[in-house]
Amino acid sequence: MNAQEPPLSTANGPHDDKLPTFDKQKYHRHLRGWFSYAFASEVFVIVSLTLFLPICLEQFARDNGYLLPEKTQPCNSVTTSPSAGAEEDARCVVKLGWLWIDSASFSLYVYSISVALQALTVISMGGIADHPPHRKKLLLTFAALGSISAIFFLLVPSTSSVWPLVAPLAICANVGFGASIVALNAYIPTLAQGAQEVVAARANLIKSIRYQDGTVVRHSLDGGEESSEADAPLLSRSSEERGLHPDAYAVKAEHDKILSATTSRISSQGIALGYSSGIVMLLLALIPVRAMKGSTDSLRLAVGLSGIWWAIFSLPAAAWLPGASLVAQADDVLAEGSNAGAVVGERDWSMTREIGRAWKRLGQMLRWREIKRLRNTFVYLAAWFLLSDGFTTITSTALLFGKTTLHMPPSSLILIGALTPSAGILGSLVWPMVQRRAGWSNLRVLVVLVAMASAIPAYGCLGFLPVFQKGSVKFGGLTTPAEMYVLAVYFGSVYGAFQGYARAFYAEFIPRGEEARWYALFSITDKSSSFVGPLVVGLIADTTGNIRYAFFFLVAMIWAAVPILMSVDVDQGREDAQRYTSSGRST
Repeated sequence: MNAQEPPLSTANGPHDDKLPTFDKQKYHRHLRGWFSYAFASEVFVIVSLTLFLPICLEQFARDNGYLLPEKTQPCNSVTTSPSAGAEEDARCVVKLGWLWIDSASFSLYVYSISVALQALTVISMGGIADHPPHRKKLLLTFAALGSISAIFFLLVPSTSSVWPLVAPLAICANVGFGASIVALNAYIPTLAQGAQEVVAARANLIKSIRYQDGTVVRHSLDGGEESSEADAPLLSRSSEERGLHPDAYAVKAEHDKILSATTSRISSQGIALGYSSGIVMLLLALIPVRAMKGSTDSLRLAVGLSGIWWAIFSLPAAAWLPGASLVAQADDVLAEGSNAGAVVGERDWSMTREIGRAWKRLGQMLRWREIKRLRNTFVYLAAWFLLSDGFTTITSTALLFGKTTLHMPPSSLILIGALTPSAGILGSLVWPMVQRRAGWSNLRVLVVLVAMASAIPAYGCLGFLPVFQKGSVKFGGLTTPAEMYVLAVYFGSVYGAFQGYARAFYAEFIPRGEEARWYALFSITDKSSSFVGPLVVGLIADTTGNIRYAFFFLVAMIWAAVPILMSVDVDQGREDAQRYTSSGRST
C-alpha cells in the first residue's frame, strides 16, 4: 500500500470490499519524505539562485577580467569605494574563447542558458517521471546532479585556470533543481488523495454512489464486469451522465472541497518548510560572507554550503518517498477502464523511447483538440503565464528600485532578501487557516492574493503625486528605504501563500497518471514568461530614465490575469480531467 492509492480494506460484507482505508504509518512516512525534499532543495533557491550565485558568477568574471577600453588593467585592481571616481564606472570585460563579455552579462548568459536547458530537460523527463517505478529515481538523480554541482564551487577558486567551469556547474545546479521539483510536484495530487480526511470522504462518496436509488453495485456501461469504485476515478463522466442523486452530489461536493483544502495545505506547508530552511541557511551563510567582506571565496562558500545542505537533507527523502515497489499499483489503477495500451509494462519500458514520446506528447497536448478537452486547465495556464511573470518581476524591479532610486546599500538589500521568505513562511501557514475559517475555495484565495500583490506596484505609483515629489511628506509612495522593509514583509506573506496555492490549484485540473508531464508544462509556462516582465521593465527604464514608471506596467500585468483566472470553472475542470483519464489519452 502507498500514498499513490489509499490501502484497500478487506471485505467485511458482501459489498464492503474495495473501500479505501487509511494506513497512517505509511502515509506519514511518504509525506515526511516529500516535506524533507522541500526542506532540502529550497535552500538552493533562496541562498544561491536568487542571491549569492549571480553575484558569485559576476565576481568570478571580474576577478579574471580587464577594464575597458585598454583591456590591460585588471578589474579587481580598482576599488569600488565612492572615492574611486571615474575608474569605478569603467566597464569590466572578461575574455572567454575569442569573445569579450561584460562581467555582469556573464552571469545573465549563464542563467539564460540554464533556463533554456531546464525547459528542454523537464519536457524530456515528463513521461519518465509519470512512470511510477522511475519517479523517485529521477528526483534523486537530479537532486544529486544539482547538489554536487553546487558543492563543486568549493573546489574551483577564481584564480584557477579552469575558473570558467563555474558556468556549467551553475547550469547543472539550476537544471537539477528545476527537474527535481517537477518530479516532487507530481507527488502532490496523490499525497492529497491519500490523506486521512480525503480517504474518509472518498469512502463516503463511493458508498453514496453504490446505494443511491437502491443500486448496491454500479456496473460498467457495457453491462460487463463490475466496476471498481475504489480504484476508478470518481465521477469520470459528468454528473448528468451518471444520473447522480442530489444527496450523492452533495457528498461529492464535500469530497472535492476537502480534497482542494488538503492539496493546498500540503503545498503550503511544503513552501513554509522550504522557506524556513532557506532562512536558516541564509543566516549561516551570511556569517562567512560578512566576515570575509564579500570576497569571491566567501561567495563560493555560500553556494557550496547550500549544495551540502541540499544533499544531506535529500537523504530522508530517499528513504521515505514511495519507491517502485510501492507505486507500481498506480499504473494498474489508471489502466483499468481505459485504453489497454496506455500503460507500458516494465519489461517493455525504454528511457529513450519515453523521451521521444514526451516530445511527441507535448505536441499533442498543445493541439487545439486537446486544449478544448481540457479548457480550464489551459485557461489557468494562461493566467499563470501572466501571474508568475508578474510576481517575479515585482521582486526584481523592487530590488533594482531600492538600489538605483532609493540608493540602498547591498547589506540592506540582503536583509530585504531575508525578510521576504521569512514573511513567506507566515503567509504559507496562515492562509490555509484563513481559508478554513472563511470557507473559501482555492480559486477565491488566489484571486484575493493576486489583488493584494497588485497593491505593491500601485503603492509605488503614488510616488508620482506632487505631495511626495516635492518632499512635503517624508513618508509614502515608496520614497524612503524604510518603506521597502515594510513592503518586503507584506509581499513575502502574499507571495509565499501564492506559490503554495498556485501549484495546489493546478493539481485539481491535471489528468491522473500524467502529473509530472503536466507539471512540466506548468514549469515551462513559468520559465517561458520570465523574460517578458524584465524586458518591458528594462525598456521602460531605458526610455523614461525612471524605473518607477514600470510600476504602472506591473499593475496592469497582474490585473490582466484576474479575469482569466476567474473564468476557470473548477467543477467542470475536475470532471474534464477525470474524463480525460478515463476515456484514454490522445494517440
